[in-house]
Amino acid sequence: MPPWLNESLTWGNALILFLWAAVFLLIVLGFVTYAIYFERKVIGWMQLRIGPNRVGPLGLLQTVADIFKLLIKEDTIPRKADRLLFVLAPVLAYVPAFSVLAVLPYTQKLYFADLNVGLLYYVALSGITTLAIVLGGWASNNKYALLGGMRSAAQMISYEVPLVISVVGVILLSGSLNLREIVMAQDGGWFWNWNFLPQIVGFVVFIIAAVSELNRTPFDLPEAESELVAGYHVEYSGFRFAFFMLSEYVYVYAIAALTTVLFLGGWHAPAPFLEFVPGIVWFLLKFAFIVFFLFWIRATFPRIRVDQLMALGWKVLLPAALLNVFLTAAYLELFIK
Repeated sequence: MPPWLNESLTWGNALILFLWAAVFLLIVLGFVTYAIYFERKVIGWMQLRIGPNRVGPLGLLQTVADIFKLLIKEDTIPRKADRLLFVLAPVLAYVPAFSVLAVLPYTQKLYFADLNVGLLYYVALSGITTLAIVLGGWASNNKYALLGGMRSAAQMISYEVPLVISVVGVILLSGSLNLREIVMAQDGGWFWNWNFLPQIVGFVVFIIAAVSELNRTPFDLPEAESELVAGYHVEYSGFRFAFFMLSEYVYVYAIAALTTVLFLGGWHAPAPFLEFVPGIVWFLLKFAFIVFFLFWIRATFPRIRVDQLMALGWKVLLPAALLNVFLTAAYLELFIK
């Protein structure tokens, strides 16, 4: 429990928690708004285009205008769709995406929930979004949406396995599932004590599997517009479509923060002589680099085929993740104990 909250849960404390959650929601919505703008600008520059430049100075209000347009659009539900599941799916996609953010620590004292099984909580809750995408595709009663949902089930479930196994080495090194303790275990003064070097195999597997879990290029098969006309959300419009897009970018936030915590030392400085810089600054710099990296990938790689996707997950990433666990356990047994 955060240090600013008393142990006993009173109505006053409940109100404080609610207000903090509301403030954090606004921060996340602000991130999503300008992450979309930044992504469009970055990809535009990489492709020798200008990107958004009309609405507001330097196009800064373009995403705001797009969101406003989505919110006032007509909300349509196909006549033969399963109405209850069709309405439920976008909410079921977003709620876990926002809930997993509760366990992410930003500095040693800035966090929301200090769970002993914070990493397990993150993995368990993020898997629910897969069900939401499958439900949305099936409930739409559209063959393209159904194909997108089936692709999502195959892809996200397959890549969750190497994703989870890739972090087992980090758990073995730190001896904890608590995300704050994992960061503190990387406090050695210099950046080579961070997990991304001793766990380089797990780090590479985690990054590839995380991009696939986000359904982003080159693993954006569930919503491949050239094949499935937007895939699982083809029948969604207005604010329900906005919920699916919001979920995707909230997970970008979550994955970038989780990568920073697990592999990049969290709030720790890369060198002892840089420790005068506040920890939150280092966290945000590493976080921003991961977000930029995800956008960079989208501008660089083409979409891969379904058979290549499954072969990569089961024949390459899963054996590599298992090998990483074996090597880490052997190292701890032979050199640490």
